[in-house]
Amino acid sequence: MSNLRTGGQAAVDALEAEGTQQVFGLIGSATMEMFDALYDSKSINFIGVHDERTGTHMADGYARASGQAGVILAGQNGPGATNLVTGLAQAKAAFSPVVSIAGMLSSDHVYRDAFQEVDQQSLFTPVTKKTWTVPKADRIPEMFREAFRLALSPKQGPVQVNLPRDVLSASAEMPPMQSPQHYRGFSLPAANHEAIQSAAEMLAGASRPVILTGGGIKNSRGAEDVLALAEALNAPVVLAPGHGDAVPYGHPLNAGQMGPRGNIVASRLMKEADVILALGTRLGFNSTFYSYDNINADAQIIHVELDPTAIGRYFPVAMGIWADARQTAQQLTDAIKTQQAKADVEAWTKTFQDERQAYRQKRDDEAIMTPHPMQPSGLFKTLRQVLPQDAAFTMDAGTLCLQATDAMEYWTPPSLFTPLDFGLVGFSFACGLGVKLAMPDRPVVSMMGDGGFGMTISELSTAVDHGINTVTIVMNNQSWGAEKAYQRDFFNGRYIGADISSPKFDQAAELYGARGFAVDQLGDLGDAVAAALDCGKPAVIDVAVDPAALYSFRRDSFKHRGG
Repeated sequence: MSNLRTGGQAAVDALEAEGTQQVFGLIGSATMEMFDALYDSKSINFIGVHDERTGTHMADGYARASGQAGVILAGQNGPGATNLVTGLAQAKAAFSPVVSIAGMLSSDHVYRDAFQEVDQQSLFTPVTKKTWTVPKADRIPEMFREAFRLALSPKQGPVQVNLPRDVLSASAEMPPMQSPQHYRGFSLPAANHEAIQSAAEMLAGASRPVILTGGGIKNSRGAEDVLALAEALNAPVVLAPGHGDAVPYGHPLNAGQMGPRGNIVASRLMKEADVILALGTRLGFNSTFYSYDNINADAQIIHVELDPTAIGRYFPVAMGIWADARQTAQQLTDAIKTQQAKADVEAWTKTFQDERQAYRQKRDDEAIMTPHPMQPSGLFKTLRQVLPQDAAFTMDAGTLCLQATDAMEYWTPPSLFTPLDFGLVGFSFACGLGVKLAMPDRPVVSMMGDGGFGMTISELSTAVDHGINTVTIVMNNQSWGAEKAYQRDFFNGRYIGADISSPKFDQAAELYGARGFAVDQLGDLGDAVAAALDCGKPAVIDVAVDPAALYSFRRDSFKHRGG
């Protein structure tokens, strides 16, 4: 039976074969055959965006929240393709399985300084796991299949497929599509018996054990497995920064996020632990700043990672285990159930739990609840009180969002989506739209500064047009807060480029057809949040935060200035 299809039809057939439900994209003349085929698709919902960068953040958020690949389609070669780069670099830093597709100029025009010509193969190679340029129409099914397989295989990450115009318009007899189960049924490596027994003995012999949990547990939805292990050991669970939702907030062994941007209780545990079980985390920059200031130099580290190059890369380890973190947690639990609890471990954990409770109480007691100007601590306390426990949060980079990341409470994994190591401003709102499409029954709250929201406000049209009802809280301090703090603390207040002027975001939201709320008094915040969650539309809450409430996170970067 003939299967004569154009390249554009074959590309959409390949997406359907992968079970793709959402495609984010911006139309362009380079991929008209593919858009025409999308018109006929009964199973794919196309979300038209206003910028390829923010569309990539939507695909990124969708991928992280759903566990499936997020798909972004840049319809135009040249500028449409270059706009993808920031979003793909962000997805790579987050190990997010984004499949990015871009049109490309006709094969005959390559290297002729053609209209909108750019070397897309070279452009995307550094910011993806792999980049393909499809040479012939009948290779499209094969390369799309490979793109999804690679994006979703450990360690996950973004991939790029370039589709020349002539390849999309050509007709060819296409090979039959394959079901993903036929080529994606890989099993993850598991630790061998000897490694598990040795690790179990080290943990059982510890007086001050800590389980450090990162993205390897969060992304595999392994919270229950880690908590079963923690309960068997009666050991605190410390969370890597940006993965504060890896286990539910309310569990008594959850210590919260560690490190220079974490809380003091979790950070102390890492500085005093004698055995650290690092499960699915690289012990990288955001956790440690690569410094023994943030981890006990005398601790024995058992490092469990799917990426073998990450094991022991920054800190020497007593034992490295190349394996899936979730499976390893299960194996260790079985091995440790026979161990006798130690009295000093009981004391260690009881002390931590008392400190954790005192820290939470102090955080609430010392929150500054003055009505105006609004202080971050009062803002965060109010949000903790009024937001539902199943809320999912997206965060931007910047000083207020970095504070919010540890100040919010994440009860229902996955609940926290941040730029992680890429530190990207302008990420949160667009990411939240993707998260909401993946988890439509959960409230999604996107927290941003006024600078970041100003970068991405045009996607309010996308949210309104497609009924993607997130709540965006703009913490408006009229500045690029992190940089202004550094200028204040280390450059004698010589401010340049640090202040921002913006429209009234609540009024702008109404013009887009969304709901807008302005909050100048802390006492009005709770009602505004409740109304935003209940309004049945995308909502923006413009919250006036004290412009003087600035905090320098990266003090280490300016030690040379004597600050």
